[in-house]
Amino acid sequence: MVRSLPPLTWLRSFEAAARHLSFTAAAHELGLTQSAISQQVRAFEQRLGVQLFQRKPRGLILTDDGRKLLPKIGASLDQLSAATAVYETGSQEGLLTVATSVSVARWLIAPRLKEFLSAHPALRIRLLGTIWPDEFNASLADVEIRFGSAKQVGRDAERLMPDQLIAVAAPELDGELGDQVLIEAVGTSEGWQDWLRCKGRSDASSPTIYVDSYGAALDLAISGAGIALTSSLLATGPLAAGDIAQVGTTALTSSEGYFMAITTDAEPAHAFGAWLASVVANNALSEV
Repeated sequence: MVRSLPPLTWLRSFEAAARHLSFTAAAHELGLTQSAISQQVRAFEQRLGVQLFQRKPRGLILTDDGRKLLPKIGASLDQLSAATAVYETGSQEGLLTVATSVSVARWLIAPRLKEFLSAHPALRIRLLGTIWPDEFNASLADVEIRFGSAKQVGRDAERLMPDQLIAVAAPELDGELGDQVLIEAVGTSEGWQDWLRCKGRSDASSPTIYVDSYGAALDLAISGAGIALTSSLLATGPLAAGDIAQVGTTALTSSEGYFMAITTDAEPAHAFGAWLASVVANNALSEV
């Protein structure tokens, strides 16, 4: 359905002028000139075919039509303000927007983010939870950490390495691999059967629990639900803390992984990218 609506600026000018009963006061509130407010209200009246104000030497008086219209437009503007307020982060100055999956935000970025903010105290960071390619296209982020193959994520992105598929479980989990509940992330190219072939085995049962991300698989492993096949990039912290243990030594190099792209020339974005790359490098050194 095509909506025929007056310009939003006309509505705002009318509503402000009607509240103040003054074009001058409305202009001061909206950051416009008195002449602009007057012209927009006049255009609005011509569009509606009714007079909304009586112009007097000492101010404005609402007509009956103006009084009827004011609460409706005021309520509509309030609804628009409430609908967009949940997305607003205030001034964009000093704001760094990072689009990434919840898994990377929780397991890779969050545990170490305090050190980055300590080094950049003037920055504010907005983390956007994104998974699919079209979400990144709409995110307008300064830094994007995309999951997929090199072909899927685009030529401007570099893979965060080392990153392999490893099996992890709670330290207290006992028993043979074939007797355990296996946890697998769906929607990825490699899974348990690939890991088992890399290990030279094919005797284990199929996964019992399927989740939508490596991070969710890691959560379940820590809780003791079973053995999860997950990204070593995400698992480094829990492994170092002793929350999980690696099952065996097999590490499968996956055709998919996490790729970072810097989409702006702004210094804070490149500083964040360098910091995250150093986090990943330090993780790798700690594994040696």
